[in-house]
Amino acid sequence: MVDLFIDELDLPAVGFVRSAPARTGRPGYHPAVLLKLFIYGYLNRIPSSRRLEREAGRNVELMWLTRRLVPDHKTIADFRRDNGSAIRRVCAQFVDHCRRIGTLKGDCVAIKGSKSRAANNRNRDFNKGKVASRIAHLEAGIERSIQEMVGTDRQEEVEARADKVAHLGRRYGRIKQETLRLKAMDKALADAPDGQISLTDPDARAMATSARNSGMVGYNVQTAVDAETHLIMAHEVTNHVHDRDLLSPLATAAKEVLVRDDLHVLADKSYFSSREILTCFDAGITTTVPRPATSGNRGKEMYVKADFAYEPDADVYRCPAGKALSYRYTAKEDGLQLRRYWTSECGNCPIKSRCTTGKEQRITRWEHEHLIEEAQIRLRGPSEPMTARRSTVEHPFGTIKVWMGTTHLLTRRLPDVKTETALNVLAYNIKRMATLIGIRNLMAAIRT
Repeated sequence: MVDLFIDELDLPAVGFVRSAPARTGRPGYHPAVLLKLFIYGYLNRIPSSRRLEREAGRNVELMWLTRRLVPDHKTIADFRRDNGSAIRRVCAQFVDHCRRIGTLKGDCVAIKGSKSRAANNRNRDFNKGKVASRIAHLEAGIERSIQEMVGTDRQEEVEARADKVAHLGRRYGRIKQETLRLKAMDKALADAPDGQISLTDPDARAMATSARNSGMVGYNVQTAVDAETHLIMAHEVTNHVHDRDLLSPLATAAKEVLVRDDLHVLADKSYFSSREILTCFDAGITTTVPRPATSGNRGKEMYVKADFAYEPDADVYRCPAGKALSYRYTAKEDGLQLRRYWTSECGNCPIKSRCTTGKEQRITRWEHEHLIEEAQIRLRGPSEPMTARRSTVEHPFGTIKVWMGTTHLLTRRLPDVKTETALNVLAYNIKRMATLIGIRNLMAAIRT
């Protein structure tokens, strides 16, 4: 199937270099051979170029697939690096195959992001807070070394004292050198656009994860998954540390892949953004995203905004005591039109202590708040969209990460990481399609 799929591709049109040999000199390896080698490798958990070199010389399936050619590991690695954009287009073309044969319908799409660990140790990633903390720790170490030297000078045994003083002197020198290095790094951070520097992989960023004390240096991988077939129809790799600004780009990409006029997208609360929801709505995309609880009043057994019912006909909010909070004025914050509501009757309300600690309770309503309210109604519906989202979009990430194992990404820099991710996604989609319709049917669809 891999052999047929690659042979059916128009490699020069996709953008592979050296698709046609030069007139002079010995011809290099054809891109089709190296692409087949990589796809086979990712299908069988062999992503390393050195391991692929060994397998090409001893694996009978690869001997048949590459016509007994055994490229050097440097040639294999250079092919992945030099043809990144073309490899990503091949991944997109396979998704288009799935759409054309009718397997990929996209009536509902689930979006999720997951952090992938980069080839960059946490100790080689710096920001202002981390540098300041390390400098303070080292300066405390210098102070302890000085105190130990002073205490050693009072000892009676001269020979033991000399050895210990020499050891403390060497340790003091190392700490002083590390402190100077960190201070130079602190100056370099002032010129960093996002206040962060990674030494091994300059594009990697410190990512916060849900587990406690589990922050990693890596990349944020985004996927849009078909809720029915679990196929990954669109994906993206970024070094954004959060998902708030990534909903509309991925939803729009999925809509373009499906060639649809409308689309329903499911995402978790990390994607909640009024601006992103409006952008999707303008593009004909319906979004169902839970609204995160940003107020701590619920834990204090106080009322929150959800306890105030909006009455659209009268344009008022009804508080738990039955009073109407009327519209007062409109303000513009961060480009959003926000309407303010309150009532002057809060002072004599018997349940005011459970409502607000201020003079009166004020409610803010976005001009397109109905989009969020409609999403909340869908969330409470019998279809249970968040349950469907979890059972849909978690599956591909779980499968791919099992294939990758506990190791980090093999490539460095954002363009190469995008290529590595595209190969993982392509391998996943191929296996998924083979499960859905079978290898013979898939090969018949590729021929047509």
